[in-house]
Amino acid sequence: MSKNFFLSTRRNFLMGIVSFLSGSFLAAKSVFAAESDENHSPLILSKEEWKKRLSAKAYSVLREEGTERPFSSPLNNEKRKGLFVCAGCNLPLFDSSKKFDSGTGWPSFWEPLPNSIETKTDFKLIVPRTEYHCMKCGGHQGHVFNDGPRPTGKRYCNNGVALNFQPAD
Repeated sequence: MSKNFFLSTRRNFLMGIVSFLSGSFLAAKSVFAAESDENHSPLILSKEEWKKRLSAKAYSVLREEGTERPFSSPLNNEKRKGLFVCAGCNLPLFDSSKKFDSGTGWPSFWEPLPNSIETKTDFKLIVPRTEYHCMKCGGHQGHVFNDGPRPTGKRYCNNGVALNFQPAD
Protein backbone atom coordinates (compact mmCIF):
# COMPACT_ATOMS: atom_id res chain seq x y z
CA MET A 1 0.00 0.00 0.00
CA SER A 2 1.13 3.52 -0.69
CA LYS A 3 2.49 5.95 1.87
CA ASN A 4 -0.41 8.34 1.08
CA PHE A 5 -2.95 5.67 2.06
CA PHE A 6 -1.37 5.26 5.50
CA LEU A 7 -1.12 9.03 6.03
CA SER A 8 -4.76 9.47 5.01
CA THR A 9 -5.92 6.60 7.25
CA ARG A 10 -3.89 7.90 10.18
CA ARG A 11 -5.21 11.44 9.67
CA ASN A 12 -8.82 10.18 9.52
CA PHE A 13 -8.27 8.11 12.66
CA LEU A 14 -6.79 11.09 14.54
CA MET A 15 -9.58 13.39 13.35
CA GLY A 16 -12.13 10.84 14.55
CA ILE A 17 -10.52 10.77 18.00
CA VAL A 18 -10.48 14.59 18.15
CA SER A 19 -14.15 14.70 17.08
CA PHE A 20 -15.10 12.08 19.66
CA LEU A 21 -13.27 13.83 22.48
CA SER A 22 -14.70 17.22 21.49
CA GLY A 23 -18.20 15.77 21.42
CA SER A 24 -17.70 14.15 24.83
CA PHE A 25 -16.51 17.43 26.32
CA LEU A 26 -19.40 19.40 24.84
CA ALA A 27 -21.93 16.82 26.02
CA ALA A 28 -20.47 16.90 29.52
CA LYS A 29 -20.61 20.69 29.49
CA SER A 30 -24.28 20.58 28.41
CA VAL A 31 -25.19 18.13 31.16
CA PHE A 32 -23.45 20.33 33.73
CA ALA A 33 -25.41 23.35 32.48
CA ALA A 34 -28.62 21.33 32.79
CA GLU A 35 -27.83 20.45 36.40
CA SER A 36 -27.48 24.12 37.31
CA ASP A 37 -30.91 25.08 35.90
CA GLU A 38 -33.94 24.03 37.95
CA ASN A 39 -36.19 23.83 34.87
CA HIS A 40 -33.78 21.37 33.31
CA SER A 41 -32.97 19.23 36.33
CA PRO A 42 -31.79 15.90 34.94
CA LEU A 43 -34.27 13.04 34.91
CA ILE A 44 -32.41 9.87 35.79
CA LEU A 45 -34.33 6.60 35.89
CA SER A 46 -33.29 2.95 35.96
CA LYS A 47 -33.63 0.76 32.88
CA GLU A 48 -36.69 -0.88 34.45
CA GLU A 49 -38.32 2.50 35.21
CA TRP A 50 -37.77 3.66 31.61
CA LYS A 51 -39.29 0.43 30.28
CA LYS A 52 -42.41 0.99 32.42
CA ARG A 53 -42.67 4.64 31.34
CA LEU A 54 -42.18 4.16 27.56
CA SER A 55 -43.60 2.00 24.79
CA ALA A 56 -41.22 -0.61 23.36
CA LYS A 57 -40.62 1.55 20.24
CA ALA A 58 -40.04 4.71 22.27
CA TYR A 59 -37.66 2.83 24.59
CA SER A 60 -35.69 1.52 21.59
CA VAL A 61 -35.22 5.03 20.20
CA LEU A 62 -34.88 7.11 23.37
CA ARG A 63 -32.78 4.76 25.50
CA GLU A 64 -31.01 2.52 22.95
CA GLU A 65 -30.49 5.13 20.18
CA GLY A 66 -32.60 3.20 17.68
CA THR A 67 -34.35 4.65 14.61
CA GLU A 68 -38.00 4.30 13.68
CA ARG A 69 -39.09 3.47 10.14
CA PRO A 70 -39.46 6.54 7.91
CA PHE A 71 -43.03 7.75 7.27
CA SER A 72 -44.30 5.77 10.30
CA SER A 73 -44.96 8.69 12.64
CA PRO A 74 -48.18 10.74 12.57
CA LEU A 75 -46.09 13.68 13.81
CA ASN A 76 -44.45 13.83 10.40
CA ASN A 77 -47.71 15.38 9.11
CA GLU A 78 -48.49 17.51 12.19
CA LYS A 79 -49.17 21.09 11.03
CA ARG A 80 -50.86 22.73 14.05
CA LYS A 81 -49.25 25.44 16.20
CA GLY A 82 -47.71 24.14 19.40
CA LEU A 83 -44.66 22.50 20.92
CA PHE A 84 -42.92 19.22 20.22
CA VAL A 85 -41.73 17.82 23.55
CA CYS A 86 -39.51 14.91 24.53
CA ALA A 87 -41.58 11.72 24.89
CA GLY A 88 -39.35 10.70 27.80
CA CYS A 89 -39.67 13.74 30.05
CA ASN A 90 -41.91 16.38 28.34
CA LEU A 91 -39.11 18.95 27.97
CA PRO A 92 -40.08 21.27 25.08
CA LEU A 93 -37.59 20.72 22.25
CA PHE A 94 -39.06 22.40 19.14
CA ASP A 95 -41.63 25.07 18.34
CA SER A 96 -43.95 24.09 15.49
CA SER A 97 -42.99 27.28 13.63
CA LYS A 98 -39.52 25.74 13.09
CA LYS A 99 -40.87 22.52 11.52
CA PHE A 100 -40.58 21.85 7.78
CA ASP A 101 -41.27 19.00 5.37
CA SER A 102 -37.86 17.56 4.56
CA GLY A 103 -39.28 14.69 2.49
CA THR A 104 -37.22 12.22 4.55
CA GLY A 105 -40.13 10.62 6.41
CA TRP A 106 -39.20 11.96 9.84
CA PRO A 107 -40.34 15.16 11.55
CA SER A 108 -37.72 17.79 10.73
CA PHE A 109 -36.95 21.16 12.26
CA TRP A 110 -34.50 23.92 11.39
CA GLU A 111 -33.92 25.09 14.97
CA PRO A 112 -34.42 23.65 18.48
CA LEU A 113 -35.60 25.67 21.46
CA PRO A 114 -32.79 27.18 23.56
CA ASN A 115 -31.27 24.89 26.20
CA SER A 116 -33.23 21.86 25.03
CA ILE A 117 -30.74 19.52 23.35
CA GLU A 118 -27.15 18.36 23.62
CA THR A 119 -25.08 16.85 20.83
CA LYS A 120 -22.41 14.22 20.44
CA THR A 121 -20.55 12.65 17.56
CA ASP A 122 -21.97 9.34 16.35
CA PHE A 123 -19.74 6.86 14.48
CA LYS A 124 -22.33 4.06 14.05
CA LEU A 125 -22.23 4.40 10.24
CA ILE A 126 -18.42 4.87 10.30
CA VAL A 127 -18.76 8.42 8.94
CA PRO A 128 -19.12 10.84 11.86
CA ARG A 129 -22.59 12.34 12.29
CA THR A 130 -23.97 14.73 14.89
CA GLU A 131 -26.48 13.02 17.13
CA TYR A 132 -28.68 14.99 19.50
CA HIS A 133 -30.37 14.12 22.78
CA CYS A 134 -32.85 15.73 25.14
CA MET A 135 -30.95 17.86 27.61
CA LYS A 136 -33.12 16.78 30.56
CA CYS A 137 -33.40 12.99 30.25
CA GLY A 138 -30.67 12.25 27.71
CA GLY A 139 -33.19 10.58 25.39
CA HIS A 140 -31.96 10.08 21.83
CA GLN A 141 -33.95 12.22 19.39
CA GLY A 142 -32.16 11.99 16.04
CA HIS A 143 -29.37 13.55 14.01
CA VAL A 144 -28.66 17.05 12.74
CA PHE A 145 -27.53 17.66 9.16
CA ASN A 146 -26.37 20.72 7.24
CA ASP A 147 -28.96 20.48 4.46
CA GLY A 148 -31.89 22.34 6.02
CA PRO A 149 -33.61 25.59 5.04
CA ARG A 150 -32.68 29.14 5.91
CA PRO A 151 -31.97 30.81 8.20
CA THR A 152 -29.91 28.08 9.96
CA GLY A 153 -29.29 25.63 7.10
CA LYS A 154 -29.76 22.82 9.66
CA ARG A 155 -32.10 19.83 9.55
CA TYR A 156 -32.84 18.31 12.94
CA CYS A 157 -34.16 14.95 11.76
CA ASN A 158 -36.20 13.60 14.67
CA ASN A 159 -37.72 10.22 15.42
CA GLY A 160 -41.44 10.88 15.82
CA VAL A 161 -41.75 8.24 18.56
CA ALA A 162 -39.27 10.29 20.62
CA LEU A 163 -41.66 13.27 20.60
CA ASN A 164 -45.11 14.23 21.81
CA PHE A 165 -47.04 17.19 20.44
CA GLN A 166 -48.68 19.78 22.67
CA PRO A 167 -51.05 21.99 20.65
CA ALA A 168 -51.16 25.70 21.44
CA ASP A 169 -54.25 26.88 23.33
